[in-house]
Amino acid sequence: MKRVTVLCFVFISGSIMMLGACTALKHKEVKSTTATVSKTEHKINKMPDKSKVWVFLLAGQSNMAGRGVVEPQDTITTSHVLTINKKNEIILAKNPLHFYSPEIDGTGCGLTFGKELIKHIPKNVYVLLLPTAVGGSSIKQWVNDSVFRKVKLLTNFKAKVDLGKKYGVVKGILWHQGESDANPEGILHRKEYMSRLFTEFRNAVGNNELPILMGELGSYSKDKDLWNQMNEQIRQYAASDKYSSVFSTADLVQKGDYLHFDSASQREMGKRFAEDFIKKFKNAAVAPTKHR
Repeated sequence: MKRVTVLCFVFISGSIMMLGACTALKHKEVKSTTATVSKTEHKINKMPDKSKVWVFLLAGQSNMAGRGVVEPQDTITTSHVLTINKKNEIILAKNPLHFYSPEIDGTGCGLTFGKELIKHIPKNVYVLLLPTAVGGSSIKQWVNDSVFRKVKLLTNFKAKVDLGKKYGVVKGILWHQGESDANPEGILHRKEYMSRLFTEFRNAVGNNELPILMGELGSYSKDKDLWNQMNEQIRQYAASDKYSSVFSTADLVQKGDYLHFDSASQREMGKRFAEDFIKKFKNAAVAPTKHR
């Protein structure tokens, strides 16, 4: 393995600030389920002040983890959007962000969310994206802290919250999940489980007003009626929780498996997550935090 050191600079108000040295680790290119992507990582050796790092957790199942084709634009990094690798080291964010199913993880919505968000927040603020989504997981498994695909779901989420607090301030959660629960029983208990899980999320962060942003399931399923019913439950929950939001995905398209959004739709979802946060929660996020 070849190690290369790259100096990373941030341009702010006409001046140059060095964000430490980024250590680039050269690995062999590996195959995802969709494309051949470089596994080069640019590690951040010196983090900004915690008050300047906004942390967002990405949670749910495969459409949050991302199953889109990783295209060149999905691997372009920016100095102000960060994530972690499987060793919990801070790196410049690029797709795929998730690493729990490396053979199938692909382009998701998180990177575009971060890139869109930094256009609308103070220039000296960084966005740190923490991946916790596990493909195929049900909301009941999250509530029960079950082990799925070798990940103890809620325990892992809480560990990432603690990691986020080490480096910054947790500002929100991006949640996309429901395909695994699109059945009569799952629909019946949907709002109950969402309430229980989101309470756990907010308790872990220590903020009862923490924004939780959601996207609907796609409109392309072969079980459209069940997915529509699930979306209605999600919308009803969002209407009852003023610190949550949900956006429509009715115009977005699938990658050919009638289950997962394609890459372009994932990028659009990222923009919609950012738009919802900016519209509904940005002012509160900019204000000094009063939570632990």
